Amino acid sequence: MARKVEAHLHALSHYLPEGALPRVLDYLQQYKVHLTITLPRQTVLGDYRHPDDYSGHRISINGNLNRYEFLITLLHELAHLIVFIQHGNRVETHGAEWQAVYARLLKEFMALQIFPNDIEHVLNQTLQRPAATKAGEQALARVLRKYNPHKDGMVLIEELQLGEWFTAEDGKLYERGPKLRTRYKCKQLDTGREYLFHALYEVKRWTENKQQESEK
Repeated sequence: MARKVEAHLHALSHYLPEGALPRVLDYLQQYKVHLTITLPRQTVLGDYRHPDDYSGHRISINGNLNRYEFLITLLHELAHLIVFIQHGNRVETHGAEWQAVYARLLKEFMALQIFPNDIEHVLNQTLQRPAATKAGEQALARVLRKYNPHKDGMVLIEELQLGEWFTAEDGKLYERGPKLRTRYKCKQLDTGREYLFHALYEVKRWTENKQQESEK
């Protein structure tokens, strides 16, 4: 089975906030975008690939995102597409040109009044300087996370206490260590090796160690 599944344009309503579909379709059709919805990827939420000898504009978005995160990620990638059309590869990936286009797209979709108040508040701040700082990206990621389906025991690394245990996506057990800027140094308990986890990485809190301590 292919990793990516072709997204039928009118099936996108399942992934988008109510009221966003007509304008999204306008953009996809205007730029003849080959859109795919993928299985979850750890390193990216979406990506854009410019045309080559074999295909046109291609955008892929992770299919496990909530509706608001899906749309914002799609707008992020559409901004890359538009900047490529205007400037090719002659400008920085997230430079002033991209920031201006992304801000325009955000403003256009915010005018549709499709975002909850808390997301709209953070997006208004983003409009001042889109994705210019890690703090801005993290603020948006935190508020968007509130709209994910609830998963028992799942927390962000930054929500754990120093020394608390957790299991990561690889199923291995770790102990949360000190913070180093935007990441946390964590020790894998079976090997003693240390790894860096982003503050917004989602993990499963381990409770058995607490139970064992209380039984001593």
